[in-house]
Amino acid sequence: MQFIQNILSANQILTASLLSWFIAQVLKIPTYLLVEKELNWRRFFGSGGMPSSHTSFVVALTLMTGFDAGFQSVAFAIAFTLAAIVMYDAMGVRRETGTQAQVINAILRNVFVNGKPISDDDLKELIGHTPLEVLGGVIIGIATTAGFLIW
Repeated sequence: MQFIQNILSANQILTASLLSWFIAQVLKIPTYLLVEKELNWRRFFGSGGMPSSHTSFVVALTLMTGFDAGFQSVAFAIAFTLAAIVMYDAMGVRRETGTQAQVINAILRNVFVNGKPISDDDLKELIGHTPLEVLGGVIIGIATTAGFLIW
């Protein structure tokens, strides 16, 4: 435990990024409750949904790197490129996978073989993010970084 405390106290960039991820994961619970009218504590551990914790993590990482090493530094360029790839992937491939899971789950619910369902196990549908969910992650990443730098 002391090892982790040493790393986090010495590395503000990592600490701010992890804090941003944590805040986004916590916010998934009340957002899910507002939309689905169901309290689901497991949303804290799941991917997908509002806001994107992947996005908030890489945005905080990118901004903290820029403020620490400079926005013209190679480190910032690498962090920015990583953030762009993560956000693009969240809205692209991962979102399509979730859409396909929804269709397959609908088929499995509606198709029967010899009076029995083919499967009663749903595939995971909350995998990727909508652009709005990614924007939510961007906002949390920016707010966490601003709060971290001010504090």
